[in-house]
Amino acid sequence: MAKEKIRVLVVDDHEMVRLGLVSYLETEPAIEVVGQEADGAAAVESAAKLKPDVILMDLVMEGADGIQATKTIVSQNSHVKVIALTSFAEDDLIYRALEAGAAGYLLKTATAAEITQSIFSVAQGQTVFDPHIAKKLVENRQTDALPHLRLTEREWEVLTLIAAGLSNQEIADNLHIGVKTVKTHVSNILSKLELSDRTQAAVYAHRHGLV
Repeated sequence: MAKEKIRVLVVDDHEMVRLGLVSYLETEPAIEVVGQEADGAAAVESAAKLKPDVILMDLVMEGADGIQATKTIVSQNSHVKVIALTSFAEDDLIYRALEAGAAGYLLKTATAAEITQSIFSVAQGQTVFDPHIAKKLVENRQTDALPHLRLTEREWEVLTLIAAGLSNQEIADNLHIGVKTVKTHVSNILSKLELSDRTQAAVYAHRHGLV
């Protein structure tokens, strides 16, 4: 049985940027571009209708901006992962995008290959950042406001499985690790997120669009 393609929606108010992204992504066998839009309001409508897995979202657009669109889309479609793709690296914009539920933040200086890899990564439940943005987050301690950014890659995996309703034994079987190791990861996750139990962790993951 063939593996399903990752469904991608491209949102950018600059036509040449949008068409360039679409043209490149359409050459990737594992990706299906399901649509393209030029503003946030249209993106919200298309997300509901086309049900993409990943959205490349410009943030600063004429009309409805990408921040509000991201917030609305993530709240209405918990499975959708939004990657902010913008020319701007201002601290406030980064923070607002992440608070809105973006699963990644890339600059338009990223290569086509980097954007494609980021699509694969967020589709697998990871968070992606342009290296410059990641450095700024650390320097500005933005991770204090978004504690899930402090999770290790393995802790991310465990959190997504908790949110999916798996038990410790099922998580251990899924990740091919011991139950004791899972319990350690769960403990670390709860500590970093300042939560008291697995249910709160699952709610946190869904609220922040992590799953």
